[in-house]
Amino acid sequence: MLVDVMRKLVDKLDVSVPEHEVGAPFFSNSSYKAFPISKENFRKIEMVESDRKLAFVDGGNQEILGAPNFSVQFNRVYFCTFAAQQRILNNNLPNRIEFLSLTCSTFRNEEIIYDTWLFPLDDKCLELLPEESDLSFNSFDRTVTVGTQRADIERVASIARRFAEWKYAFHVIEKELNEGDVLVVDGTLQTAFTNEFKYARKVYDAGKSRGVIITGLSKTSHLFTTTGLSLLGAVRKVADDSNIGGTWYVPIAEVKTSDHNAFIFVVKLNPLADHVFRFEVYREQFEQLGFDGINEILSQLVKNSEDISFPGYPYGLVDADRFARVSETEAASYQAVLLSEISKKGKWPKFLRHIRSLDAHDILNMLMG
Repeated sequence: MLVDVMRKLVDKLDVSVPEHEVGAPFFSNSSYKAFPISKENFRKIEMVESDRKLAFVDGGNQEILGAPNFSVQFNRVYFCTFAAQQRILNNNLPNRIEFLSLTCSTFRNEEIIYDTWLFPLDDKCLELLPEESDLSFNSFDRTVTVGTQRADIERVASIARRFAEWKYAFHVIEKELNEGDVLVVDGTLQTAFTNEFKYARKVYDAGKSRGVIITGLSKTSHLFTTTGLSLLGAVRKVADDSNIGGTWYVPIAEVKTSDHNAFIFVVKLNPLADHVFRFEVYREQFEQLGFDGINEILSQLVKNSEDISFPGYPYGLVDADRFARVSETEAASYQAVLLSEISKKGKWPKFLRHIRSLDAHDILNMLMG
């Protein structure tokens, strides 16, 4: 019976994902100027010598204690620098910063407001963190809500890590990079949250001032084409159908908005790669670089994307993800210390009644195995 149902599902899936028409990149915002996904628009990455350094920035966080009205998070932001495949030791910044954050709900001006406070593990890193005043959000702020529901406090709490990535990237540009070097952030250059553009703009201004190129590379993409296909899948289909091998890049769109000022590409960074990625360059810098400059930058990323563990994905981002990631084991160890301090102060009953507003689902999971 199950096999019959699955067979019907597969048949429906097959007819619902047609591939005879690739379509064009689809953006609901008219500010995006899309380019056709055609064989003629694919450009081979020509390998060239370059002395550009590549700096990669990523962050991670985990909730260590939470309830509907508060969330305690452990946050980490990390950067590394490479010249092609060679790691470069940093001179002026720590490779990573770590901090705890506390987000609490308050009733203010007839609204539920989420406020966040930051607690660096090393006080010397305080200047590298975002301003607490930028981490106060109305619980119905459209940039943090999902649908019509009040924003989940854990989601709002994670914004501190996102803003810290931008702030840290600014300091990487100012203290570790020189003219012609490249900053690669994990993800897109699009800002999503209230106050986020304040930090992105500082990065862009520093990049323009120092001649450092601002780019972003995304692990995943949820973009579509005008025929409903996934954009990256459509690009791969055109490449496969046209026998375009090796390493390449193809322009997707140019966008000029206050929250997203970028030139978007899809890139393949290793001939053996199973994945292609969305790659963005700060638009104003692309206008100066042109395709020759983009090729030079991508040729350096190609050299950095030869690791056998994930061919086609820059090793600098693999490294940044590994050392920025907060494991569940780490979160549990910090939670143990936090719970100990709460118990020492005799405050455990006060917080437990709020935590139990959420933990019934966890209990059911344990009962069901």
